[in-house]
Order: sequence, then C-alpha cells, then structure tokens
Amino acid sequence: MLRKPANYHLRVYYEDTDAGGIVYYANYLKFAERARTEALLDLGLSQTDLRERLGLGFVVRTVTVDYWAPAKFEDQLTVTTEVLNLWGARVAMAQDIMRDGEILARCAVSLAVVGTNGKPKRLPLEIRNKLETLNRADSRP
Repeated sequence: MLRKPANYHLRVYYEDTDAGGIVYYANYLKFAERARTEALLDLGLSQTDLRERLGLGFVVRTVTVDYWAPAKFEDQLTVTTEVLNLWGARVAMAQDIMRDGEILARCAVSLAVVGTNGKPKRLPLEIRNKLETLNRADSRP
C-alpha cells in the first residue's frame, strides 16, 4: 500500500537564523531530523520503543544537502520525508524542505540500522513493512 510522503510543518524562529535573518545552514539538518522522527511516530514507530523492545535504532550514515534558496525568520516550512529504498540494515530517505511549495533544500539521507551494541542489525519485517508505506509511486526529479 502506497501513501504520500510524511509532512512536518515548522516555523523558523530567530534562534534558527544568522544576523541577517537567514536560516543557518546546519539548522536544515535539525529540521530534517525532527521530520524523520515525526514520520516514524506517524507510522507507530517510536524509536524509544524500538530500542527497548527490539534492541535496534537508526543512525545517520550519510547525509547530503543541496541548498536551493534561503529560508528566513518567521517563514512557515514543510519538510517532506519519503523512503526511497530499503536494504537489510540500511534505509535511504529523501527529504525536501519547502516554503509554499518551493524547494529550499533537498536532503538525501542514508540511515543504518544498528543494535544496542552499535553493530549493524537487520531490519525486522514488521518495521520494513511500515517503512515501505512511506513512499510515493512517482519518482523524484
């Protein structure tokens, strides 16, 4: 079953910006992290529960960000999160940070699935099935 990518809405606060009122580049990573957490929670996947019940967690393996336009103080942004691919112990996600439908930043994120010992751990089928719903039928440009 396909569903649309998860959407997370936020407002840019003064603390997110530099002296010119432009969002500081590293804060886009914070916005993306929050959006990933909310996307998982929307699927019923609490990371605390996953750690306690299944002894696994997600860690960022790689992330790249393409910045297209600046976000500014008091902007209202939407971060979309979608799963692009799933492997045994890795998840590829795409995240767009937008203002009024305009892409401001595009993130490519690779998450590793690890056990409590920090070593790779295979993604359980129940989690994989839920994550597979977090995509869209058409491909990203």
